[in-house]
Amino acid sequence: MSDVKEFEVDGKDLPLHCPTKEVALWASHPRVFLDVAKTGQVSCPYCGTKFKLKPGTQVHHH
Repeated sequence: MSDVKEFEVDGKDLPLHCPTKEVALWASHPRVFLDVAKTGQVSCPYCGTKFKLKPGTQVHHH
């Protein structure tokens, strides 16, 4: 069994950062912004949490 969490994200979750607001304060690490738009998936360099875009998500660049 793996301790790595995986989340699907969509346009309303961008810009994406980890930890997210759902993470308990005691389990958090420094905030890092993640570029999920480039490949459709990304892993946090601190905790290994995996994020991937939901199918059909439109990414709007600023």
